[in-house]
Amino acid sequence: MIELNTSNNASLLQQLQQKQENLFEKLSSGRRVNSASDDSAAQQIIDRLTTQVEGNRQAISNAYDGVSLAQVADSGLSGINEDVNRIRELSVQAGNGLLSDSDRNALQSEISQLQENITQTIEQTTFGGQALLSQEGSINFQVGANPDQQIGVNTQDIAAQLEGVLNVDVTSADGAREALEAADEALEIVGSERAELGATQNQFESAARNLTQSDSNLSAARSRLQDTDFAQATADSAAANVQSQAALTVQAQANQQQGQVLALLS
Repeated sequence: MIELNTSNNASLLQQLQQKQENLFEKLSSGRRVNSASDDSAAQQIIDRLTTQVEGNRQAISNAYDGVSLAQVADSGLSGINEDVNRIRELSVQAGNGLLSDSDRNALQSEISQLQENITQTIEQTTFGGQALLSQEGSINFQVGANPDQQIGVNTQDIAAQLEGVLNVDVTSADGAREALEAADEALEIVGSERAELGATQNQFESAARNLTQSDSNLSAARSRLQDTDFAQATADSAAANVQSQAALTVQAQANQQQGQVLALLS
């Protein structure tokens, strides 16, 4: 009995079809490495880079939240600063010896309203439910993919520090002098806190810029490992298609010859 062996050609055809499927997957996904079987070493590096990239992107968001928090706190202190300045102005006015008791009471009435404004501002200056000006503490933000990369925003009990200006009474000459001293002290406290917030805001913004640059570099490195070279993959696909067509032609001819031999033998 005569046997025509076409198994080698069939095996080659199967390999070519598998190669084409792999190339189609790379072209459709845009990735050269879709699983560890494609390139196990590259996949490990890609996984590590992906962890860093995703961590950095969340850290960037955290940093900008920190910027927003610092801006909210500074806005509250800005309003307090304006009210304290007005209290100081009224205290200077109250030091005029020509004023009557009625005049001083009118000045004190406006000061009382300003004191209420300050208290209300302190109570209402919050961010994400966190009080920023009514309690001592620190709010920390993770601004990097690694555990030790944090920036903290210090919160202050401003009401306690401004107790003097919140209790001034300019209805007497002595009270007016004490109010002026309390206002100066309050302005120094508020100015110091605003300076610290400004420095912290700059720190957050610098961290965000650095993280953005790092994210760009890491993403580019991951892309070089992971992404498909479309020109090369397209050329390989075309070559594999030609080889497959040739293998199919050979297979068809082999089948035809086998049929003819079998017909002669029969």
